[in-house]
Amino acid sequence: MESVADGKPHNESVDGAGHRTKVMLLGSGEFSRELAIALQRLGAHVIATERYADAPAHGVADEALVIDMTDADELTAAITRVQPNVVVTASEAVAADALTAVADRGSAEVFPTPRCARLTADREGLRRLAADQLGLPTAPFWFAGSLDELRAIADHAGYPLRSQPVAAIGGEGQSVILMPADIESAWQRAVAAGGRLAHNRVLAETLVEVDFHVTLLTVRSTGPNGPTVDFCAPIGHGEAIGDVQESWQPQDLSPFALDAAKSIAARMVKSLGGRGVFGVELMIRGDEVYFSDVTARPFESGLVTLRTQRLSEFELQARAILGLPVDTIMISPGAAEVIYAGNDGAGGAELGGVLADALRVPESDVRVFSANPEARHPLGAAVVTASDVNAARSRAREVSAALRRLW
Repeated sequence: MESVADGKPHNESVDGAGHRTKVMLLGSGEFSRELAIALQRLGAHVIATERYADAPAHGVADEALVIDMTDADELTAAITRVQPNVVVTASEAVAADALTAVADRGSAEVFPTPRCARLTADREGLRRLAADQLGLPTAPFWFAGSLDELRAIADHAGYPLRSQPVAAIGGEGQSVILMPADIESAWQRAVAAGGRLAHNRVLAETLVEVDFHVTLLTVRSTGPNGPTVDFCAPIGHGEAIGDVQESWQPQDLSPFALDAAKSIAARMVKSLGGRGVFGVELMIRGDEVYFSDVTARPFESGLVTLRTQRLSEFELQARAILGLPVDTIMISPGAAEVIYAGNDGAGGAELGGVLADALRVPESDVRVFSANPEARHPLGAAVVTASDVNAARSRAREVSAALRRLW
């Protein structure tokens, strides 16, 4: 692996036969590692960038770069030196101004687009886009900039309410407010999570009674006649139980609900623009569909596609980024359980024995992830297939139970 830390320029280009597309990944965690491999299989030259050395994607990329990605000047200098064809943001900790400048100059394509990256990291901007500009159905929502404002919202809206920081990583800082006594702790929890991103505002929304939550994995790529949008089979998931998140595919929807879900996802993805994988989070109640959130890169709920689909979420992302045709064919029902840091198991079991027990479960696979400085990160995942979703979920629980002995 070659490092670009010495500042030597590289001259690869997409111009001319045989030249490789140079992709700069901003963020080099475990998911970037999977994406780097998928890009390389399609002939791309990958530069994995991170703020610390020996990040997971550094071990597989063509080049590794260690910089402070939140420093606009340092990031701009690195992009100028590397001269990538495509810049892919895979971390929240990236200087947005530098990406905007690159996109405006047209020196490289930037995915997700700077506008998309900004909105998907800002629940206030995203929710206002969805409800006010696109007219998508959502749960009733409000925003609070102080504890007193959150109290006033609760007095007006009633209980229960869900609160979460407008800027946070994943599900950090979420609370369910059941009574006035819960408000202060909910505010403190949200501010503690969102404060790391210097954004002390809280989204409060009515807890809508729903049948289930769905992620509609939506892929925006380029076809012969312009942008195309493709949908994977709906992925069902529940609320995280402790430090385990379960997902399964497919989640059955009524024909009306499926059409509504696709319409909502297509409108949101079209508005955000760019190319790539978008995880559109939806709440389903009978035929009613409510927009909740969207993630503009591969994510935990999509890990089930490692075995359920012909192309995983990482392979779909790689194809879309490179402007190649995609397909979203599902080849088997399946389920996954993702285990996060903070698991309270006994831990310390021998890796070989754990893997042997886990992989004895029929049609099973596992991922064991490296340590990561982020506060909440996946430690491992159990991914299985079966003849139906119920059998797959049961198998995933068996595999997950074995894996948890590691931590």
